[in-house]
Amino acid sequence: MKKILLLLVFTSITWAENPHDHMHNSHEGHLHEKLVDGKKYEVDPERFDRFIMDLKDSQIAVLNVKGMVCDFCARGIEKTFKKEANVKKIDVDLSKGKVLIAYNNTQKITFEDIKEKILINGQNAIDMQVINL
Repeated sequence: MKKILLLLVFTSITWAENPHDHMHNSHEGHLHEKLVDGKKYEVDPERFDRFIMDLKDSQIAVLNVKGMVCDFCARGIEKTFKKEANVKKIDVDLSKGKVLIAYNNTQKITFEDIKEKILINGQNAIDMQVINL
């Protein structure tokens, strides 16, 4: 009984340290070999231009994200931010590790808030730049 209890405690502690580490191996039965680090890649200029095409009076949060490994990761981030009324538009570029989030110019954007929401999805927001249109 003590061994089972000790194993459960150890497993819980390990899971709490970095919950996404346990998900890198499998999402719904598929494997991941590459962990994308957004800091290493530039924003795709054509993709950015398409993203801002119909936006005005907006500010864009450009995030470098580490830990996206599959489309499941990207869709989770999109779903989280689409729930927010103050988000006008979102684009997740899995191959580059970039997330673009459009807000109204009046919205206060905080890296800590965005970072927390991305962490809930199992990835890490490394840094952020805000561009005013």
